[in-house]
Amino acid sequence: MPQIFYHQQDGHVDEVEVARGATVMQSAVSNGIDGIVGVCGGQMMCATCHVYVHEEYLDQLPAISEEEEEMLEETAAPRDLRRSRLGCQLILGKKLPELHVDIPETQL
Repeated sequence: MPQIFYHQQDGHVDEVEVARGATVMQSAVSNGIDGIVGVCGGQMMCATCHVYVHEEYLDQLPAISEEEEEMLEETAAPRDLRRSRLGCQLILGKKLPELHVDIPETQL
């Protein structure tokens, strides 16, 4: 099963096994992971699932869409031009069986 590692600001790491096709945002919300809000439910209409992807996974991610790029301009925590992504757009599965993300200090 795919796994997501959510790295909190205090150093705590939440490890979650997820089904193929699950997103970083859905998995965080359904597993009670602090720091991921997902106000819009994954419709890419907010930036409350903002995460910083660990460098070693960046080449495995799909390109950022124009819509995601626009929403990343609205993040509450500072955007990292290389590592910031919306968790609702990161889908785990065969091509991405594992992912480590840092959760920003705030989403709102």
